[in-house]
Amino acid sequence: MNAPPSDAAQRRAEPAIICYRSDQLPAYDPGKFAAARQSMQKINEVIVPPRDAGTFEVKAGQFFRIVSVEGSQVGDLNLWNAGNLDERFFSGKTRQLHASHVTTGDRLWSNLPSLRPMATITHDTLDWYGWDEDGAGVHDVIGTRCDPYTNYQLQSLHYHYCCHSNLSRALATHQNITPQQAEPHIHDVLNVFMCTGFTLDTHQYFMKASPVRPGDFIEFFAEIDLLGALSTCPGGNCGSSHSDDTTPCFPLMVEVYQPDGDSIQHRTPPPNGYNGTHGV
Repeated sequence: MNAPPSDAAQRRAEPAIICYRSDQLPAYDPGKFAAARQSMQKINEVIVPPRDAGTFEVKAGQFFRIVSVEGSQVGDLNLWNAGNLDERFFSGKTRQLHASHVTTGDRLWSNLPSLRPMATITHDTLDWYGWDEDGAGVHDVIGTRCDPYTNYQLQSLHYHYCCHSNLSRALATHQNITPQQAEPHIHDVLNVFMCTGFTLDTHQYFMKASPVRPGDFIEFFAEIDLLGALSTCPGGNCGSSHSDDTTPCFPLMVEVYQPDGDSIQHRTPPPNGYNGTHGV
């Protein structure tokens, strides 16, 4: 609607500045986890049915994996401090500190005021994917989760098996509260296995068929005691639809592993050290 000014080219040519330098964070040390990964033993597993969600608990110092077991399927992950639901995964800050899509060596950070690592990604069988010609990657911290409110806004339909509702039901069951009481604790997710990006012309959020196949997994090290909830998205591999009852969907498995006690010396990171005075 407005003509570009005479110095438009100069303004557009300003250099891009990385907002948060990841090299200022504690470096990822793969050697720290190598021995622990070799010694660890599976102590629990949870199967999350299609178009549903399940919860799991992981102690600080344990590992957990989200595993594709039957077909190409994406999942929406929420994480909380197991002892305090007010501390939860902060996808926006994770995105700013790392990237729009995460992989081995990246951390999942908690919300303010705690702002500390909740989990560290220690293995990702889809790390080979990188960025494709559409600019898409895997495991995004962009999308918020499919929800019944947006679905109703766009289609005037009451759809109850989207990820927001699935997570609300799962947390309600775990906490023995109603879904309405659980709902305020549901938050923006890590879209596990989901392949997404922004279109190159209009910069709209898009999804495409996930490259995940049975046997693929993403693995995390629990930095603090965690409560997790995982929804198997009604979009299946998200290559066609977002929320419906006809897209092929498959279960996902969560596995929890205990490493040998001598293989890793872990200290739970404390909450953020900012004094909280906000200048007052």
